Amino acid sequence: MQQIKGAILKARLGFVEQHWGRAGLDQVLAALPDDDQRALRTLLTVKWYPFGIGERLDKAIVDVLGDGRTEVFERLGAASADANLSTVHKQFLTPGRPHVFLGKAPAIYGFYYETGRRTYEQTGESSGVLTTYEAETFSAPDCLSVIGWYKRALELCGVQNVAITEDECRARGGQVCRYQVRWQNAPAA
Repeated sequence: MQQIKGAILKARLGFVEQHWGRAGLDQVLAALPDDDQRALRTLLTVKWYPFGIGERLDKAIVDVLGDGRTEVFERLGAASADANLSTVHKQFLTPGRPHVFLGKAPAIYGFYYETGRRTYEQTGESSGVLTTYEAETFSAPDCLSVIGWYKRALELCGVQNVAITEDECRARGGQVCRYQVRWQNAPAA
């Protein structure tokens, strides 16, 4: 069974509390089964948790606070990048060298997911492809949070106008989750 790190779940809960306050967080938690509520109230960022808890949390966020709109997950991914790449995973950032940063995708993936793998292939001076293979579980909200996370991470590396589109997704019947990544390099100072 696919598992995810508590850091992913903690970032989602932090995002909810930051944007909707403690009352919003309490509403989301109340929409979850008792076992999930207990697990989420005692999260450890380094512990592995069943992917299903994350799926149910994502659904509760969309249903309770997102008015049924899943776009909230791209914002959530960006907030997670801000939180994690300014602290525990800061060493992944490579200012001015986006391809070097994206080349670390396999290692970054391993910090957050227990099964599967992610690769990066450079396709141009300011473009590339991230592909996730063999993840036991997947969801459209998780893919949106990946897009938001990488967009923000690339901005933290100093590039501009980042655009990421998922042209194949396992949640929509694809064989892999593949993300086309493009950006503009910042003008030289």
